[in-house]
Amino acid sequence: MALSILNNVAALYAQNNINNTQNSLQNTLEQLSSGSRLNSGADDPSALAVANGMTANQSALTQSAVNATEGVGMLQTADGALSQVTSLLNQAVTIATEIGGGTLTTQQIGSANQEYSNILQQINNIGSHTNYNSNQVFTDNVTSIAVSDGTTAGTSNYTDTVGALSTTNLGSAAASGATSNVAAATVGTGATATVTYSVGAAANTVSGILTIDGGSSTYNATVAAGTTIAALAGQLTNDTAFTAAGLSVTAVSSTSITIADAAAVGTLTNGSGNGFIQTPVGINIGNGTNLSGTFATITAADATTAAQKITDSISTVSFQRGTLGADINELSSAASVASAEQVNLASAQNSVSATDYGQAASNLSKFQILSQTGISALAQANSVQQEVLKLLQ
Repeated sequence: MALSILNNVAALYAQNNINNTQNSLQNTLEQLSSGSRLNSGADDPSALAVANGMTANQSALTQSAVNATEGVGMLQTADGALSQVTSLLNQAVTIATEIGGGTLTTQQIGSANQEYSNILQQINNIGSHTNYNSNQVFTDNVTSIAVSDGTTAGTSNYTDTVGALSTTNLGSAAASGATSNVAAATVGTGATATVTYSVGAAANTVSGILTIDGGSSTYNATVAAGTTIAALAGQLTNDTAFTAAGLSVTAVSSTSITIADAAAVGTLTNGSGNGFIQTPVGINIGNGTNLSGTFATITAADATTAAQKITDSISTVSFQRGTLGADINELSSAASVASAEQVNLASAQNSVSATDYGQAASNLSKFQILSQTGISALAQANSVQQEVLKLLQ
């Protein structure tokens, strides 16, 4: 190799290696100081995308667990209020039985009825003034609670309807034998067919086997006793077989559900034929019991009947509490699942993005030594050029 001073190639190599070593040393120090091996998009682009996606999932799941817990709190508030209603009704049974004893005077019956009237008023107050987060608890409004990991596939919606509460509408009863079918409707070929299954203005729950013969396939669902319309909508929406059949829930109220089949053509009937077939589904005619009508006051003559009616009210309130209890358990389970999934995602994200301190410490030692040897090599490369001066002496 010829002696020259125009380019110090050895020094250039040394400088380049020192720069690379300094960049690696800087990255290692960032990893050690931050605890994360992904401090910029250049560190590991694909791993950074995965880690950020997991962070979004964790955020959604953390809030979803809170959502479900708050839903549990609302339902527990309703359950606690209904527990007090049960206590009041037990007092009312005692009063009715006392009046029916036949030994009270007219004045004493009047005093007993005053206490009974106060009990009814207190039940009405519980129904109208029980709030959770400034929202009235006892209404027919549907409350939808989303539990999600931030993706469409990972989202579940839980719907609950506590129901109205007053002395004219106490609790809810199990499904009776009353039935209802869909009404016939004509649609054009290729049009979206929508049918409303109405369970009546005073209805509360549905049960039985729901069969829908759509334009693409037949769908069947088992509806448990005591299922509200809102809960039925949630059951159908969360059933993959329902959506796979081309079906969708397009509208929900406390008394009706609207189901659409995009592939349905021809006529919707309540019997055989092309379109929907709704098998009879048991419904409850009347939402709970009514104490403010016939038994606004109690006389000695009707005290026994009044006591039986109040006992019926206790049963309907108990049934409603059982329904709320099932919903509480469902939401509690959803919150637990969301929390567990969040923990598992945190563990997975940690394995992707966390600094391996053993490896990082080893790299730190390596790059520090390389930095020192590189600087020494650069000094030697610069000194070699000076040997050329000896030829000019």
